[in-house]
Amino acid sequence: MDLVKEINRLKKEKNAVILAHYYQVGEIQDIADYVGDSLGLSQKAAETDADMIVFAGVHFMAETAKILSPEKTVVLPDLNAGCSLADSCPPDAFEKFTKAHPNHVVITYVNCSAEIKALSDIVCTSSNALKIVKSIPKETPIIFAPDRNLGQYIINETGRDMLLWDGSCIVHEAFSMDKLIELHKKYPDYKIIAHPESETHILDTATYIGSTSGMINYVREHQDQKFIVATEAGILHKMKQEMPNTELVPAPAKEDNTCACSECHFMKMNTLQKLYDCMLNESPQIEVNPDIIERALLPIERMLELSK
Repeated sequence: MDLVKEINRLKKEKNAVILAHYYQVGEIQDIADYVGDSLGLSQKAAETDADMIVFAGVHFMAETAKILSPEKTVVLPDLNAGCSLADSCPPDAFEKFTKAHPNHVVITYVNCSAEIKALSDIVCTSSNALKIVKSIPKETPIIFAPDRNLGQYIINETGRDMLLWDGSCIVHEAFSMDKLIELHKKYPDYKIIAHPESETHILDTATYIGSTSGMINYVREHQDQKFIVATEAGILHKMKQEMPNTELVPAPAKEDNTCACSECHFMKMNTLQKLYDCMLNESPQIEVNPDIIERALLPIERMLELSK
């Protein structure tokens, strides 16, 4: 069976849109209607007039699409595609944390569950986190969750004294500083670019720090340069497509895995076969409690408004 042909047929038949994250496998990125980072995917999910949103990403992303378009069918190729960062912030514990610190504005990174978003005042992505934190009056105390590395990066950039939840992404904490130094010795003229979810000692080596879309834009604007890329290795697919003549090397991971780079096994759980199956069967569907949708929608809409 020609899966690409069949997926395109189902897309027309069911008035479906395929949204894919930059960390998906290349063949899924190639068939998607839109490939983007968390902010771009949220914006597309809010705008689409499709009847079915096929979300090639992880669970919290599909949940966000459902919150923004509750009347639409939202399917995820593999329901087990989770997120280590989202898992590091359990709703019960976070609710106790916020109640212990009243009068704080609660800003949560989009990489969290719908329940956490429902406990928030405003949501952000790595693309707009600095802008959103700067929009809060300086005298207003802030809780930032769940990513401590992104939170620390924002503190360093803005000087804001934020209260951080102690969560992290295993993918962005997997970079080896020792191996990065060795790699840079091998490629001394390569610039390091990094995602702000990475640990501070990695960010300190970077020429540019930004979201996945920000990193792609930076490489696009500096195609004559060479780069070591410190984020999930799936981003290299789009970079190589758009900038085929630019030299790119993935930053090395601590583990000696097959690609010697940092990969999110949750993102890689989605396959072209699973994508086809979920469209054909309209399952597994993402369901979110209507009460959670109502409470989570407002902080997401605040983010989208501030991101215009």
